[in-house]
Amino acid sequence: MLVIKGLHALDRKFRDPVVTIGNFDGVHLGHQKIFRKVIEAARDGGTSMVLTFDPHPLKVIAPDRRLKLLTPIDEKIRLIEMTGMEVLLCIRFDREFARMDPEDFVKGILVERIGVKHVIVGHNYRFGRGKKGTTDLLRRRGRKYGFRVNVVRNRRISGYPVSSSRIRQLLLWGRVCEAATLLGRPYSIHGRVIRGAGRGAGILGIPTANIETPNELAPREGVYAVKVKIDGRVYDGVANIGKNPTFGGVELSYEAHLFDFNGDLLGRDIRLFFIDRIRGERTFPGPDALKREIVKDIETARLILKEHRVDVYP
Repeated sequence: MLVIKGLHALDRKFRDPVVTIGNFDGVHLGHQKIFRKVIEAARDGGTSMVLTFDPHPLKVIAPDRRLKLLTPIDEKIRLIEMTGMEVLLCIRFDREFARMDPEDFVKGILVERIGVKHVIVGHNYRFGRGKKGTTDLLRRRGRKYGFRVNVVRNRRISGYPVSSSRIRQLLLWGRVCEAATLLGRPYSIHGRVIRGAGRGAGILGIPTANIETPNELAPREGVYAVKVKIDGRVYDGVANIGKNPTFGGVELSYEAHLFDFNGDLLGRDIRLFFIDRIRGERTFPGPDALKREIVKDIETARLILKEHRVDVYP
């Protein structure tokens, strides 16, 4: 997939662009449904294209909401590429861009800069200053400028529309299984293994990898059965998200114990896939009680992961 970062870098025309527009945080099943429609529409000589934004518009126009993204921009790009899209244009979203009139966006960017032939968006898509741009406006301007417009109905699962906001809420509740159903894959965070306090191996006799991650959103604090991907290989494991209250911790940390793994992980890149929540974080009387509970957590995680049948962890 060709990635173009910024309108200034859009220095060429593509053949009959079929464009979808959106934030696509999480690249969930609803987004994937739209991407499939785009790829299908571009099959006969067109170019499938994603137009997205960085940072997320809400971080600029409503910073007080403190939105936590499911996917950092590089992660979002990687997941979109896996869907088979050909071109991604990432536009810098700032206050000047937020003031752009919907008419100017359609004429100046979609028509004149991109040369769009077909636009495919979700049914609740809105754009431009004050979100005044609607799918009806897109259709009218499509007739004026000669491009087609299709609006894709929301993907629904168990009666609920699949949405990034719902997935965020499920994760904050710790309901990672339900979040995975809407994402089409287990939710994951990635990062680098850093040096921790040394309590895992030194005090508890259970070595753990401490992870520093750029991900903004973590599932609810607690213990999880996880899959761990390192250098293309996937291991079973158990992870803890929390502040280590037994040892008086105050900073949120991410720790994972890998089953059947021998080796030094310090400094290596690692990805955790959250399969199921085992329990919440608790304060124990001391290290011995905590170790007994962790042994139980490991046994529970092994049983959960034995039943989990996912072959691909993206």
